[in-house]
Amino acid sequence: MKILVTDDEKEIRKIVRLLLESKGHTVVEASDGESAVALVTENRDIDLCIMDIMMPKLSGIDAVREIRSFSPVPVLFLTAKSMDSDKESAYSSGGDDYLVKPFGGTELLMKVEALTRRYNHYKAKGDTVENIIKLSFGIVLNPDTREVFKNGESLDIRDKEMDLLIYLATNRGRAIGVDELYRSVWGEIPLPSSSNTVTVHMLNLRRKLEDVPSSPKVIRTVWEKGYQID
Repeated sequence: MKILVTDDEKEIRKIVRLLLESKGHTVVEASDGESAVALVTENRDIDLCIMDIMMPKLSGIDAVREIRSFSPVPVLFLTAKSMDSDKESAYSSGGDDYLVKPFGGTELLMKVEALTRRYNHYKAKGDTVENIIKLSFGIVLNPDTREVFKNGESLDIRDKEMDLLIYLATNRGRAIGVDELYRSVWGEIPLPSSSNTVTVHMLNLRRKLEDVPSSPKVIRTVWEKGYQID
């Protein structure tokens, strides 16, 4: 497997590299969060990220938030910070597991094996990894788990709003009229009042997705045709 090790301490990177290579893994390195994001962007075949938290340029927490906007790759935080609040920040940013320095080599390898096994299991099922839809402006949608993230932060999307988003996202590039949305999402024959129902739900959805809801860019309004995600 290909594993990214990110730590501003060269000696830590060396130790982790030797441990991983002893098990046959391929290792790439980064010394700060900014470089880690760039490497994951350029190398979509990375199977796991091992990430320090306190680093120059971009912290591990912020780096993972950026990575989560486009990749579900598992992340193991490796850090000297051990307070519960630190762990909460690590997990809420999109981290999958946490290991406190100083660490034992056996424990590190066990966590690596567990994370990659779980990740590969989901990939084999065609589950959460392969069905992720990456939209613009840092928005990631997983129709299977009905989760939406913006810049790594989970959004609270209600059921019908989620149904609308999934329908638009799976028909991206096509303007969809109100009647079609109502028929497909609500499963009912459109009535004169249906337009208002769709409009209200769309407004609520845009408030959660858009940077400026009054000037939507994620879900565009196409004049006389409907709504569209590009």
